[in-house]
Amino acid sequence: KNGSFVPLEEVDASSEVIGEVTMLNTLKHYKSVCVVLLKAENDIIFSLSLSLSKVAVHSFVEKLFRSIWGLTLSRSPFAVKYFFDFLDTQAENMKITDPDVLHIWKTNSMPLRFWINILKNPQFVFDMEKTPHLDGCLSVIAQAFMDSFSLSETQLGKYAPTNKLLYAKDIPKFKQEVRMYYKQIRDQSPVTDTEFKDFLHEESEKHENEFNEAAALRELYKFIQRYFTEIEQKLDENGVPAELKEQLQHVKQSFDGLKSCSWN
Repeated sequence: KNGSFVPLEEVDASSEVIGEVTMLNTLKHYKSVCVVLLKAENDIIFSLSLSLSKVAVHSFVEKLFRSIWGLTLSRSPFAVKYFFDFLDTQAENMKITDPDVLHIWKTNSMPLRFWINILKNPQFVFDMEKTPHLDGCLSVIAQAFMDSFSLSETQLGKYAPTNKLLYAKDIPKFKQEVRMYYKQIRDQSPVTDTEFKDFLHEESEKHENEFNEAAALRELYKFIQRYFTEIEQKLDENGVPAELKEQLQHVKQSFDGLKSCSWN
């Protein structure tokens, strides 16, 4: 007003604060009549904008990551502990002593196969729409998550991708937390077979009316039908009891006898 100029900033003393979140200023916030664009001497405006956006959501990103690789009551879920112990046992059986191999196995089997899918596609879990803009933002966060589990040291130069630069200072700290997470799980007392069976039974009861047994059996039968010879060979190689092989043969014969059903 009256010929005065006000620099437009995304965050300043006039920014609206809601709880822990500082809202970014918009033109509506400033009630501006005329906007003049001035070229900066060095092209940092875009990078400053990304950095401010990162600051606005950083606490939420940290909370999300730590809820994934954190331990509730100093113990991981039974399923994670049981599976990671299985991988440890497989490494011992194969005489694999390189700890990096186990790190990669565990990373590929849970964080990069399960959690990344959820991080990049929240609409799978929540009733929401994922816009192209949101998809781009989530890809940046997902990249930071993947980098936190990576064993390689990323060399970042002046031409490195912006999404890598945004979390460059946070990744070393996140990597340390991930390594501690894997160590804490390994140091926990094992889950006994009885405990794990009880856990599976409780989970089954929770979702008793949500599971389509017929569809699951159909998919299992397709697998058995396709790889029956290979399955039998593996059973022979592992020296399983004859009773188990007889049960498998009985299952196959039972399905083969259901002429009235279409399994293909």
